[in-house]
Amino acid sequence: MRNFCRILRISFRQRLAIAGVVLSSAFVALLWGLNIGTLYPMIEIVFEGDGVSSYVEKEQAKLVTEISQIQADLQQLADERGLATTDEERTRIDSVILWNESKLAVENRKSEALAWAAPLAAKYLPNRPFQVLVMLIVVLMVGTAIKLVALTANLMLVQEVSERTCMDVRNMLFRQSLRLDLNSFGDNGSSGLTARLTNDVGNLATGINVLFGRTIREPMKMIVCVAGAAIVCWRLLLLIMVIAPVMGWVISMLSKSIRRASRRVMEEMTQMYSVLTEAFAGIKVVKAYNTQGFERARFARSAQLCYSKSMKASWYHSLTRPATEMLGMAMIALAIIAGGYLVLNQKTHLLGIRMTYTELGFAEVLLFFAFLIGTTDPARKLTDVWSVLQRGIAAADRIYEILDQPIRVVDPAQPVTLQGRHQKIAFNDIKFSYPSGPLTLNGLNLEIHQGENIAIVGPNGSGKSTLINLLCRFYDPQGGSVTIDDVPVSQLRLRDLRRRIGLVTQRTFLFEDTILNNIRYGSPGATEQQVIEAAERAHADEFIMSKMPDGYQTLLGCGSMHLSGGQMQRIALARAILRDPEILILDEATSQIDLESEALIHDVLADFLKDRTGIMITHRPTTLELADRIAIIEQGELSEIGTHHQLIGNNAFYSSLVGNEISKAA
Repeated sequence: MRNFCRILRISFRQRLAIAGVVLSSAFVALLWGLNIGTLYPMIEIVFEGDGVSSYVEKEQAKLVTEISQIQADLQQLADERGLATTDEERTRIDSVILWNESKLAVENRKSEALAWAAPLAAKYLPNRPFQVLVMLIVVLMVGTAIKLVALTANLMLVQEVSERTCMDVRNMLFRQSLRLDLNSFGDNGSSGLTARLTNDVGNLATGINVLFGRTIREPMKMIVCVAGAAIVCWRLLLLIMVIAPVMGWVISMLSKSIRRASRRVMEEMTQMYSVLTEAFAGIKVVKAYNTQGFERARFARSAQLCYSKSMKASWYHSLTRPATEMLGMAMIALAIIAGGYLVLNQKTHLLGIRMTYTELGFAEVLLFFAFLIGTTDPARKLTDVWSVLQRGIAAADRIYEILDQPIRVVDPAQPVTLQGRHQKIAFNDIKFSYPSGPLTLNGLNLEIHQGENIAIVGPNGSGKSTLINLLCRFYDPQGGSVTIDDVPVSQLRLRDLRRRIGLVTQRTFLFEDTILNNIRYGSPGATEQQVIEAAERAHADEFIMSKMPDGYQTLLGCGSMHLSGGQMQRIALARAILRDPEILILDEATSQIDLESEALIHDVLADFLKDRTGIMITHRPTTLELADRIAIIEQGELSEIGTHHQLIGNNAFYSSLVGNEISKAA
């Protein structure tokens, strides 16, 4: 519930809209009660064959008689008290006198009200039964029309609050997701984050909509009806409210069960998203290995689990309405029995307890029942509110699991600004391990000078890509430091650090956008001409203009499946060239492309890396040729560093690597 309240604080930024929701809800509730209240004059005036003026006159005459009788009774009681001989008898008479005085005060107020209303009724209101009926129907229709206008405004304002809140939450959640370090991002998984951004925020939107809609509007309608019933006979109303605590206990127990079940449904939904994401992302592998049946079975199992959890949640949800309706009917049944007893027997007491000062009339009891029945419609609409709110609460908890995650890689409180181009990059006694894993880097030391191109090679899992991740500050090392010009990268602003770096990875990612915007990605201020020049330098312009149907405006599909690996890498390289970085990092960037594309990219890099620092993780001989030095990393340590000619005869791993690659190329 705490996290849902935090969401509500976001909602309360829209104070005007919420104020409009409350006012329109109050207006709807008031008109709801007034419409029900028209039942009393219909029964008491129209169906008795009276007009308004004649009814007022009859009531005035009746009150005069009743007041006279009460005054006579009070005089008689005063005389009896004077003759009383015991304290007990005097106490009994005092209580009767007090009751009669209260009754007299009520009757006097009624008489004063009728005296004020009589001339107005005679002047402005109809005095024939049918005319009174028509007037009441017109009032009822006009009141209903105004209520519906207010209801429409209320629904739109509620939707405004709900949608804006969820838009803000989505933006917060997406912003937080982008700030997570790669470990946290991997722990939650793209499917988990997607489920929270879509399904969970959807459940949250429904919960907020219900909270600011039905949870405000319907209780107000109930309050108006309860107030109306209290005006008729508040003691009788209190009698039937003894069932309310039972209703509260039942709803509380169901709420806890619904919340637990809803959370399990959301967790299973996340698992189903994970299966979908994997199957769609790896569709080529699925088709190539004929594993459609296996994927269908995986999805069917996930869907079955989701179905089972959903049915359990639906079971608890389905119990809410019958339980509340049954308890509501019990309240109405108790009211009918008690009210019927008072009217049919013309009593003012029930089980020895005074219910009214005067006997209830038929019209008053019917109005009392009408107000009670008037509470059943809002009560019915509130039956599923608790279950919907529990789903919203569970969704808020899952959303704040991400929003409350600590950001491990953050900007320093007092950042250092590097002036001009860097002169040296240093990895100093680096120690690093991934969560629940052994040391990936163990005391590694390496210096890279400005303008130097260095290749990093080593067995799989030796820590090559980890070095790149530490330089880009995707992670922070557990020991040692990564520095640029003797300034730890942890003391630089992330934007300033990464602005100096261009990264091209083995697995090129292109967005579902035009080729132009894919190259411009990361350099939003670049002109179209600058994009074309970068593409020309990357040898991408030729195939873009000759093979793409709309040239640079060609929209790339999901995963850019109609581009070859070499074409995708050249677009990625054009993106890095356009960025014009001081440091170019190639992480196995040419490992998955054909020889023709590799030769083109080799020419591009040979030209582009002049006067830049190049860091290349590679095992391809053509890329190794570009390196001024080659660093060999084994078991998390720098085992040897030197030129190609120094290493080829002196390092067994390097000799084996180059020999194997030359054999493959041949």
